[in-house]
Amino acid sequence: MKKNYLPRFILTQPISFIACGFGAGAMRFAPGTWGTLMAVPFYLLLRHLSAPLYMLVLVFSTIFGIWICEKTTQALKVHDHPGIVWDEMVGFWLTMFLVPMRFNFYWILLGFVLFRLFDIWKPWPIRWLDRHVKGGVGIMFDDILAAIYAWVILQVIIFGALR
Repeated sequence: MKKNYLPRFILTQPISFIACGFGAGAMRFAPGTWGTLMAVPFYLLLRHLSAPLYMLVLVFSTIFGIWICEKTTQALKVHDHPGIVWDEMVGFWLTMFLVPMRFNFYWILLGFVLFRLFDIWKPWPIRWLDRHVKGGVGIMFDDILAAIYAWVILQVIIFGALR
């Protein structure tokens, strides 16, 4: 199987369709980036939620993601197939948690770049998690950790810019 190839049946199964970013993961070039891009319109809806409700969505999306990523991995018979991009979507949403709506386009762009940077670079312990923790938990948590790195840097930049 080609690395970025998704069998058609994956995109017709509701669980796998969601795990593959509603089809964004089917892109043959940079599916993780396309998955992160797919997260932006959802973020534009989420940003209007209160912080506790937004956090609840993040927790639910992570737990749901562990399950759907595990099921999709089993169907594909490939651990962390590049077409599974739900983890990138949740990672972006986490990166954007508590970002002010003022100058929002710039924060979205910076959050996108920071999250993709940490997701691709995988500094320690992200790379260790990616290599040693398998299944849905491993798929989700390396991106959650990348999002935490991106979130911290984004918050520091926002704090400095809005002082």
